[in-house]
Amino acid sequence: MSWVEIPRRKLWYNGKKGEKMEALDQQFGVTAAGSTVNRELRAGMTTFLTMAYILIVNPSMLSNFGATGIPFDDALFATAVAAFVGCTIMGLYANLPFALAPGMGLNAYFTFAVVLGMGVPWDVALAAVFVEGLLFLAMSMPQIPVIGGWRSLMINSIPTDLKIATGAGIGMFLAIIGLREMGWIQNDGATLVNIGATETFVYDHGALISMVCLILTAILMARGQKGAIIIGIAVASIWGWATEAYDPYNDFMAGGAGWASVHATWPDLGAIGFVGLPEDTLWAAMGALGDVGSDGGTTVGMFLMVMITFLFVDIFDTAGTLYSVGRQAGYVDENDELMNSDEAFTADAAATIIGSVLGTSTTTTYIESVAGVEEGGKTGLTAITVGLLMLTGLFFSNLFQNIPTFAAAMALVVIGAMMMRQAADINWADAEMALPAFLTMVLMPFTYSIADGIAWGVISYVAIKIGMGKMDELNPVMWALFAFMAMFYLGPGDTNTIDWLFDLMGLL
Repeated sequence: MSWVEIPRRKLWYNGKKGEKMEALDQQFGVTAAGSTVNRELRAGMTTFLTMAYILIVNPSMLSNFGATGIPFDDALFATAVAAFVGCTIMGLYANLPFALAPGMGLNAYFTFAVVLGMGVPWDVALAAVFVEGLLFLAMSMPQIPVIGGWRSLMINSIPTDLKIATGAGIGMFLAIIGLREMGWIQNDGATLVNIGATETFVYDHGALISMVCLILTAILMARGQKGAIIIGIAVASIWGWATEAYDPYNDFMAGGAGWASVHATWPDLGAIGFVGLPEDTLWAAMGALGDVGSDGGTTVGMFLMVMITFLFVDIFDTAGTLYSVGRQAGYVDENDELMNSDEAFTADAAATIIGSVLGTSTTTTYIESVAGVEEGGKTGLTAITVGLLMLTGLFFSNLFQNIPTFAAAMALVVIGAMMMRQAADINWADAEMALPAFLTMVLMPFTYSIADGIAWGVISYVAIKIGMGKMDELNPVMWALFAFMAMFYLGPGDTNTIDWLFDLMGLL
């Protein structure tokens, strides 16, 4: 045994184990960052526990029990590998303790708004994500001609309060989806939505189980329990399996989606094994690009609308998350600039491209990275640890598929609540900003569309500035966004301006 003196700390090692620890230290600059290898590994584990729910929720949302056409196993493989790739690039290239995975909110928009709402085939939607990822990558690299550096320009041009409202609105969007799938919100002919039939909620009713476990999760989080969301999902699932609980969201006769079993059933734990390579989704995005604009295929205008929405949300969501977590980690300077921001955005874009090729919606940086930062994570080793742990999801497909809908949906409400925290940072006393920020937030859940929320936030903001005679406060980017977004909603006859123009050019 021997001691090796290293500035700011001592490293205790014995043989090869010590050499590996020292190599990791040097690779990621752990000591220089004021951390230790063990602390970085522990931070990675902590972050993983707080966001491991995505291995359950994302495949369930993208497949929606067969409604979209995306196989669950394909989506699970894509989720795990996209997260691994994103975390690896973030760790090795940016050397930041930020974890990535397919983003909540964007997967909901992909499934409910684009595929099920607009009727866009799932492979074409993946193609839109692929193109968005390429554009995001190009915009994140200043050396790229023409569009290089646009990412920073766009982020800096959008008012801070609107960017904050976008994140909060996505949280509300997730919450209404989660509450619906829990059985607490139902359709109502008189009021559009109403609370579920609470008088029927008993010990083996999924709505009761999910609400109890939702409150349990909140208690655990308030007490600082790591992995509280996973614990909540696990308790709800076991309770549901043990009682063969009624799943209201899957009861078609009662107004549910009817996409899975009405009653929870135990998974076959003996069937645990490698999920296998994607059979349907691998490279599907590439093949679908040729279908855009073809007879009977998705119109060019619709494709662009979907792609641009993915791009905008990815840019703003990633920027907000990175800077929020960066401030927590001490990686934001006095000019409010994030260290290695270009590298971090590049990791995000590259993971999105890989994920779309494999079969998942947009990959983005997770706010849950704060958990690892609070645990002491300061370097890319934390992100690498998260990525490796995400690969464990490749061996538990059978278990994940049997998670009751009401159990997984609970996580959406929790994440929605976490994302709503940032709404407190909006300057609600600013009369010129209050309505645009509010519209951005509320239109997302009320229209089931992130795109509508972002668009009308921008449109209303610019319109108010015009009405106030403050056009000089609007930069060229905001004018361009205003005009572009208005064209999607206004136009001659029964069509919008974008489709009208594309029709004139023969692209529809």
